[in-house]
Amino acid sequence: MTGQIRRGRAARAAAPPARQADYRQLRNPFAPQRLLSDDAVAGLHDDALRVLEDLGIDILLPEAVTILTRAGARMKDGTLRIGRDLVAAALATAPSRIRLCAANPAREIDYAPGALMFTAGGGCPNIVDGLRGRRPGDMASYREVVRLVQAFDVIHKNPASPEPQDIPAAFRHYAVQEAQMVLSDKPYTVYARGRAQVRDCFEMIRLGLDLSEADWTRGVWASAVINTNSPRRLDRPMAQGIIDFAREGQMTVITPFCLAGAMAPVTLQGALILQHAEALACITLAQLVRPGAPVSYGGFSSNVDLKSGAPAFGTPTPVQMQLATGQLARHVGLPWRSAAGSAAMTADAQGATENTMGLWGALMAGAQMVVHAAGWLEGGLTFGYEKFLCDLEAVQMIAELCAPVPPDPQALGALAEVAPGGHFFGSPHTMARFDRAFYAPLLADLGPHGTWAAAGARA
Repeated sequence: MTGQIRRGRAARAAAPPARQADYRQLRNPFAPQRLLSDDAVAGLHDDALRVLEDLGIDILLPEAVTILTRAGARMKDGTLRIGRDLVAAALATAPSRIRLCAANPAREIDYAPGALMFTAGGGCPNIVDGLRGRRPGDMASYREVVRLVQAFDVIHKNPASPEPQDIPAAFRHYAVQEAQMVLSDKPYTVYARGRAQVRDCFEMIRLGLDLSEADWTRGVWASAVINTNSPRRLDRPMAQGIIDFAREGQMTVITPFCLAGAMAPVTLQGALILQHAEALACITLAQLVRPGAPVSYGGFSSNVDLKSGAPAFGTPTPVQMQLATGQLARHVGLPWRSAAGSAAMTADAQGATENTMGLWGALMAGAQMVVHAAGWLEGGLTFGYEKFLCDLEAVQMIAELCAPVPPDPQALGALAEVAPGGHFFGSPHTMARFDRAFYAPLLADLGPHGTWAAAGARA
């Protein structure tokens, strides 16, 4: 055994340094899973076009209505009817690959098929941790979350959570944008809350990073999530956000939030048709404003708990919707955003199960962006610090699955190092690799019961 250890030390001294994970640029190595046949996906797309042509969509911003009607859409019975020819033309100009720029070039992301990126839980009005309890979001907490996001490479983009309610709404965007720019070098999120606020944030980015016009137009420096008001309504700030971002060549993530049984039909097919129709209407608007404007298809559909009316997350239905949404996004040739999240009240088994199911569903569905991947509680009402760290364990393990399996020319020789019935703990092959062979858990305790009990048996 002593000789084995000495040989292992010598092999380790000549080996590469200890294991260092690189999660900055992830690629999903798995083929997307299919829930529906190609014919069924084409049928959903056609049904969505029929919704836009025959039922229409209610758009509350006159400027957006004017843009669409000048291109050939028509108003009837108070709703705007968008023809399939307009949609087809829009899909033809929408880019399938988008460059997400960052203050640190090493953080830039090629947002395209095969890519995989994660963001922290966003849009939460409240914040919770074990020491200070649950409370309304404030600026100090927002800055803490930005620091948390910056600390972990597996979270690729800045958060928009919690909402800092101690800053007046008219000035909040200044503080939020400053925090992202001072405390992080990752891609930025900007809320679409009116033309003046969007313009201010864009100007802060351009001045703060000293971007020339050529720099500004070479990629996306800011993105915003655009939610529809299902069923079949686009409100004024969201419509204006599509226009403002498209004009500046910045990205909108078009994300209908279709809850089956509430704001969408109770069946999977009905909810998917509505989601797809609303997404296509918004994508068409963006492309009419500026052909080639970066837009991301988004899906965050789920079902409601029909006993309480609350949204459900991590159950079989939203996972099915993720799989089908991936097929619809690929059918129209756009990069797309999915999400994880949890309806749990705290960082418990329910929260871990729901979030992991959402992460796994997004991975199987081939999503390029997974929003709310860590920290989301209460269906988005609260961001949890402990929940963030627990979720991060699952996110990092998924990231590990994306790493290519390295070849090992010594694998066969390692078998010759140990006699039948022996063990590989002290073999030279093991000793040369033990510090980088496997993923090291962030929080999980993989030791035996005796060690756990001696350390205080802490849960």
